[in-house]
This record gives sequence, C-alpha cells and structure tokens, in this order.
Amino acid sequence: MIDNILVVCEGNVCRSPMAQGLFAKQLPGVRVMSAGWAALVGRRADPIAVALMAERGIDIASHLAANLSLLHIRSAELVLSMTQEQRRRIETNYPFAKGKVYRLGEHEGTDVLDPYRKGRAAFEMAMTQIERGVAHWLDAMIRLTH
Repeated sequence: MIDNILVVCEGNVCRSPMAQGLFAKQLPGVRVMSAGWAALVGRRADPIAVALMAERGIDIASHLAANLSLLHIRSAELVLSMTQEQRRRIETNYPFAKGKVYRLGEHEGTDVLDPYRKGRAAFEMAMTQIERGVAHWLDAMIRLTH
C-alpha cells in the first residue's frame, strides 16, 4: 500500500487542498500532503474550496499553502499533479521522481481545470474532476493491494 501521497497544483489554495482532503478522508492511515508549484505561501484555502469541502464533511479551513520542495518529492511514493505541464515540470526538476508522478486525471487523459478567481461554477467543475480522479486512484490502489 502507498503510505505517502503528494498532490500538486499551482497556488496550493484551490485544487490540491481539495484533493488532499478527499484522499485523507478515504485513506486515514496514509500521509497525504499538498503543495504548489508557485504557491501563495501561507495563504489559506480559497473560501469557495473550503465551502465545497465542508459540504462533503471535510474541513480544509486550516490549510496553509506551501511551495513544492525536494523534501515533498522525496518523501512521496505517489505524486499527483493537476496538469500535464505540472507533471512535466516536476519530472524535469526532479528527474529521480519519474515513475511516481502522474496527473490526477491520468485515467481520462485530462487536466483538472484551475478554478482560481473564476467563481463557484468553475470550482464545482474542478471538484467534479477531482472527485473522479481521486476515485480512480483509490480504485487503482485497492487493485494493487489485492
């Protein structure tokens, strides 16, 4: 079983905190982290993200944005980015990570829409993509352990 998951987006205030919350709820024994490629360091999760997660019984209100670091990449067994471009940047800057970096939407071949400053409808669309991606990865992890 995978014990350390890292979810990466750009600012670490919208998509990756939502995915982190969903994974953490489903995998209570797994360390789930999130970080941003260009994080808005120290900022809390976007209020719309906090509200959408609260509707699902998940509290991300205390989340603080963090920049992606070497320590994040080294400690993660699975790194999930929101876009193909983020995946490429991670693999370029951390070549040793190849083979453990994928897109959250890898199974559909899609990037997760960035809802930052685009309103609730964009957040809901991103949340739908994130929920599908998380469900896929959870299923894949279950299949690997059986």
